[in-house]
Amino acid sequence: MAEVQLRHIDKRWGDFVGVKDFDLTIPDKEFLVLLGPSGCGKTTTMRMIAGLEEATDGEILIGGKVVNDLEPKDRDVAMVFQSYALYPNMNVYENIRFPLKVRNIAPDTHDEKVRRAAEMVELTQFLHRKPADLSGGQRQRVALARAIVREPNVFLMDEPLSNLDAKLRVSTRAQIKNLSHELQVTTIYVTHDQIEAMTLADRVVVMNAGVVQQVGTPTEIYNYPANTFVASFIGSPAMNLVRGNVYKGTFTAENISISGLNSDVEGEVILGFRAEDAIVAANQAATNGVGADVFSIELLGEATMITVKVGDALIAVKADKEYSTDIGKPFFAEIPAAICHLFDAKSGDRISSMEGEK
Repeated sequence: MAEVQLRHIDKRWGDFVGVKDFDLTIPDKEFLVLLGPSGCGKTTTMRMIAGLEEATDGEILIGGKVVNDLEPKDRDVAMVFQSYALYPNMNVYENIRFPLKVRNIAPDTHDEKVRRAAEMVELTQFLHRKPADLSGGQRQRVALARAIVREPNVFLMDEPLSNLDAKLRVSTRAQIKNLSHELQVTTIYVTHDQIEAMTLADRVVVMNAGVVQQVGTPTEIYNYPANTFVASFIGSPAMNLVRGNVYKGTFTAENISISGLNSDVEGEVILGFRAEDAIVAANQAATNGVGADVFSIELLGEATMITVKVGDALIAVKADKEYSTDIGKPFFAEIPAAICHLFDAKSGDRISSMEGEK
């Protein structure tokens, strides 16, 4: 049983608050992703779980045992770092084996454990090589194997893919996803990349300025963002956000008019909708949505992204890959009320969406 509990964790350095009142239970075998921009407190939270940082307030429990006063080596966690942290003088085999030696695991079990871990990350043929002779992706897999061989209660992964190029990032992400399914070990994964979070996580914790903004499955966070920060951070592109006014169920802003919204909401709001949910229209007369000149065009392969400017906001609409237009030409898109989200204009907190969720 490797349930991890964080009970009202704070981390402060003098007057600076790094993490504020982080309160969450991570069930056994869950893959939890801490997601947010640089400086949001996600890595500090992970380091407190590992014992590399001391919590200012609150309790950390692993497997039902309070570990605040335990040394990192006594918490039965394995950490994978962004920088690989391999020993350059050791070959791959010895790098993977090293945790077994320092923990005084019976030597006659080492070879089997090392080779099994290496096989899991497809490194068997590279066991004789030194880290300098490996690619970035291979080095990261050595770091993963070194964590696997420990057979810990909890895996901690601190932005393990951020040093890899785009192609390697995709393949290594698939490797981690497969390993998670195979190993069934509680995993806490830190990233600023929302695509990693959405593809890997059972649940995502979105953080900003040390405060948890929302906790939920990738689907919940994508479909029902708790506030404008989450809405603007999740999705590629991020959710379109436009400031305007609602009166008798109709939202209006420069070049936008959408009727059929929640009639209980009136006054200044922020309206959100996703690029893929809007529908390209032939002309203004056909639209309950946006009409403006094309600001930019991006060919994405599977689609064409059209951006228009509405006041100070840039609005993205995903069109068919065959769609063709030019910058400066008129563009119209229907924005059905059912796809819209409303947020409080002052706090940014969610008011509602139009899909029956209040």
